[in-house]
Amino acid sequence: MKVCKFGGSSLANAAQVNKVIEIVLADPSRRLVVVSAPGKRHQGDTKVTDLLIELAKTAMKGENTDRQFGAVVERYAEIAQQLRLGDEIIRQIEMDLMDRLAQVGKLTGPEFLDLLKAAGEDNCARLVAVAFSARGKKCRYAGPKETGMVLTGEHGDAQLDPASYDTLSRAFSNFEGIVVYPGFFGYTREGKVATFPRGGSDITGSILAAAVCADVYENFTDVDSVFPCDPRVVPEVAEGEGIPTMTYREMRELAYAGFGVFNDDAVIPAVKARIPINIRNTNHPGEPGTMIQQSRRVVPGTVVGIAAMDHCCNLVVEKYLMNREIGFGRRLLTTLENEGVSYEHMPSGVDSQCIIVKDMYLPREKESRVLAAIRRELKPDYMSVERDLTMVMVVGEGMCYTPGMLAKACAALAQEGINISMVNQASNEVSFMIAIRSADSDKALRALYRTFFK
Repeated sequence: MKVCKFGGSSLANAAQVNKVIEIVLADPSRRLVVVSAPGKRHQGDTKVTDLLIELAKTAMKGENTDRQFGAVVERYAEIAQQLRLGDEIIRQIEMDLMDRLAQVGKLTGPEFLDLLKAAGEDNCARLVAVAFSARGKKCRYAGPKETGMVLTGEHGDAQLDPASYDTLSRAFSNFEGIVVYPGFFGYTREGKVATFPRGGSDITGSILAAAVCADVYENFTDVDSVFPCDPRVVPEVAEGEGIPTMTYREMRELAYAGFGVFNDDAVIPAVKARIPINIRNTNHPGEPGTMIQQSRRVVPGTVVGIAAMDHCCNLVVEKYLMNREIGFGRRLLTTLENEGVSYEHMPSGVDSQCIIVKDMYLPREKESRVLAAIRRELKPDYMSVERDLTMVMVVGEGMCYTPGMLAKACAALAQEGINISMVNQASNEVSFMIAIRSADSDKALRALYRTFFK
C-alpha cells in the first residue's frame, strides 16, 4: 500500500483536483490520500489557510467576518461547482465554518486560531472524498479524531503522541477502498484541535505512512524532483537533472538547513519506520521524481545538495583556561536552557565557546538578559553576539573518507571574496557547515554549485 500526500498547489482548483483523482486511480495501491488546504490558483492569489487566518483574526477582534467568510466558502464552491458535486457539500462546509466561528471567545487565541486553520484541510478532505465518490469509486473521509491522532505540546507547534501510532494502525487495519485524510492537524487529549508547525500536511502523511507500514510514502508537489540547490537562487539548477535518489541522512541534513521540499519534522516518522519517500510532481505524474531511502549507490567525492539556513547568530563566550573548568560547557548550556534558548551548533576553541542560535530564540530584546545570566554563572572574560549569519550546508554521502571536499568549498568562497566565520563538520562526514555573512548567502550558493556540480 502507498500513502500519498498532495500539497496545496495540487488542490488549488478543480483541474488540479481532477489530476489528483487520476493519479490515485492509476495505481490501486494508492489507498490512503492525505490532502492539504487549497493553495494559490495563480500568482498573486491567496492560499485558503491564509484566508482562514485572516478570518480568525477578524473574528477575535469582534469585527464583521462576512467578507472573509465568503472568500473561504467561494474557494470551495468554485471547485465543487466545476466538478459538478452538487450544493450539499458546500452547505456542509458553510455549516462547519459557522460552528467553528461560534467558538470565538470560548477558546484561547491559539486554540481558536488552530480550530480555524484546520478547517482548510478538513473541508478539502471532505470535498475530495465526495469527488472520488462522484466518479463511482468507493471512498470515504477519515479524520484525526475518529482515527486517534493525538497531539501534545503548544497549539500551532504540536507533536504527535507516540502512543497514537498503535491507535492509527488499528484504525486502518481493515479499511476498504480509498480513504481521504486531512493533513496538518490532530486533537489534544482534551479534545481540542491542534496543528503541526509549517509543513504540517507533510508530517501527517509521514506519520500515517509509518503507522500503516506503507511500502512507499509518495509526496506530490509542484516540482519534478528534488534539485541539488534552490533554483530561485541558482537558476541553472532547474535546467539540469534533479536528484534521482538520496538517503534519509542526506534529506535530513538538507531539510534541517531549509531545503524547500521538506522540513525536517516531516522526514522523521517515515525515516524511523524506514519507509521510502518519493517526491513526485502532480503536473507531471509520469516523472519518477526523487526517491529518499535508507541507502543508495554512492560515488566517492560527490555532493548531493547545498542549502542555506538564514537568520542565525553566533554567541561567543571566551575565558582563559576554560578547558580546565570541569562542567563549563554543561553550565553554559544549562544557562541557555533556563532562558529558553535552543542552540544549533557548538564549535569551540581552547579558551572560547561558540553557540550558533537561530534569531528567533535570541531576539535582540532578550540578548542582554541572556548575557547577564551567562556573566553571573560563568564569569567569562569576554562575550559577544554576531548577527546576520547564514549557515551554508554542503551534504553528500560521497564526501565520507574523501580528502579535500572542505578545501574545495573554502577555495570557492575565497575566490568570491567571501569571509568564513566558522566551519563545523558532522562526525559522520555526510555534511559540513560553513557560517558566512547573510549578505553573501546567494553568492556563496552559486559558487558552491559551480564547484561541485558543473
